[in-house]
Amino acid sequence: NKDRLIQELLPETVCITPEGFVADKLGTDDFKKIHQEFFKSIFEISKANVDHILGYGEFKEDLTTNYQTCRDFLNDTFTQEKEGYWYNWQDMFETTMMTKDIFYKFYERMEKRIKYCEGKHYLVNNSTWFESIITDGNKVTGFPDWSRSGICDFLLDFAIMDLNKPYYQIPELLVKYCKEEGIVIPDFKERYLCMAYYKGIDVLRWHASIDDTESCTTIIKYLDELEDRIMSL
Repeated sequence: NKDRLIQELLPETVCITPEGFVADKLGTDDFKKIHQEFFKSIFEISKANVDHILGYGEFKEDLTTNYQTCRDFLNDTFTQEKEGYWYNWQDMFETTMMTKDIFYKFYERMEKRIKYCEGKHYLVNNSTWFESIITDGNKVTGFPDWSRSGICDFLLDFAIMDLNKPYYQIPELLVKYCKEEGIVIPDFKERYLCMAYYKGIDVLRWHASIDDTESCTTIIKYLDELEDRIMSL
């Protein structure tokens, strides 16, 4: 039912039952040859009419959300009293690479930029990892996974791609693409950083919870370098 409701929101150009292979199989050169197709597809998702859906956050089964504001959504993701897997998750500060200092360094960078994302009310796939995008090698054929979809700033979907494969230089290519296509994204740098820090510390928390130290080290390095990288664009 959730997938059906999402399909009704999406433009006809976005498919949720695509044919092809996972984009993770593309080489770096292969991706760069068709990166415009990826960007075009994410912009198409953001064109969905969601004016009738109030609030922010991941969708419930009926496509309602839990949060009135973007700030509520982002901040509550990291609350200590979260039910389920993340209940009392901050106990990890004492036992994993996700230390209190590391978490709050990046959390504060996210938090001070939320104001730039407030009011940016778009449909997001929120699972734009390359293993979740289907391509035929020439174009993106669709996005089969909408389990984490919801309402947020559409730059979240680009930030996930970059976190997945930072050597693809997604924001650098995106800035160039927008100039070529005449697309203006107000407060791009601040909004992008907010979404990237949000998803980055969320994913870092997951890898820390399963003691994946190699991934934690990579993500921390990525987040440390992110602000200089984006502000130089």
